[in-house]
Amino acid sequence: MIEKKSKRFCLTNMANRGILNNVERLYSSTNNTININNTENTMDFSKLKAQSGKASLEKLTSELSKINGNQSDKSNDDRFWYPNVDKAGNGYAVIRFLPAPGDEDVPFIRMFNHGFKGPTGSWYIENSLTTIGKTDPVGEMNTQLWNSGVESDKAIARTQKRKLTFISNIYVITDQQNPENEGKVFLFKYGKKVFDKLNEAMNPQFADEKPMNPFDLWDGANFKLKIRNVEGYRNYDKSEFAGAGPLFGSDEEMEKTWKQAHSLQEFLAASNFKSYDELKAKLNKVLGLDGSAASARAKAPVVSDDDAPWNEAPAPSVKAKAAPKFDEEEDDESLEFFKKLAG
Repeated sequence: MIEKKSKRFCLTNMANRGILNNVERLYSSTNNTININNTENTMDFSKLKAQSGKASLEKLTSELSKINGNQSDKSNDDRFWYPNVDKAGNGYAVIRFLPAPGDEDVPFIRMFNHGFKGPTGSWYIENSLTTIGKTDPVGEMNTQLWNSGVESDKAIARTQKRKLTFISNIYVITDQQNPENEGKVFLFKYGKKVFDKLNEAMNPQFADEKPMNPFDLWDGANFKLKIRNVEGYRNYDKSEFAGAGPLFGSDEEMEKTWKQAHSLQEFLAASNFKSYDELKAKLNKVLGLDGSAASARAKAPVVSDDDAPWNEAPAPSVKAKAAPKFDEEEDDESLEFFKKLAG
């Protein structure tokens, strides 16, 4: 471990200071106000370092427990890094997750979106308003379809369920397919499978495993991203963290890297989300419910629901109260492929 100096640097990072104190506000509030215009550096690098370690990890795991109990289309944004694979569908890279940028308290954001093709042949690919704690018309429709108890309705709800992604800042250490990316800071969009690896590092299952904050510059660890082709889909099960330690041997190098991190809160700005009425109109058009095509209900295939894709069960049929809203989260690595088809 490198010596912890008292030298102060004026930065724009609130990374491990109460690292996830505002997660509930970010993900649950119906009045989520985000300020993305303040680009002035306001935090000391020495303070970030002083807060590195157990205290920041405890705050992070506390907020993660809330999330565990419970997008903006940037495909052409060169700030994003996408892991590539070889002809066999396998890939390898080593990255380091970075602390929260600027005045932001959270080192990642969680986003929901919908991507599906309607019976009209048109696509519905939109950010879900549930990302910012608001009611979304697709979620409302899916709840009604699921609670109807009709198998064809449930099949429609499955095809329309929302997709879950996370976004963080990373430093690319090794990129076998694109070595020109090495030594650079990017935004990284990833799914629940990778997020589970982060969560497992912070909340190990066994007594001989020490909790580790993967977003920490000093006590975090490099992440070995291992991609395999399993039955035509990307699989990340073999991915793992290396041993914990500082990203670089000097604070100066880590400061320079840290200052290159991109804002995450900007993705939660209102401008990245259409209004409820706009989304409702588009949904009706895609599904042919505006009179332009046959009803989607007659088009959906019947699929077995042995494992319901949401956390909440269908509404009871006897003395039922208001139908519950299911939590339709799903990690979908193929969303970018759907976007290309729709384009």
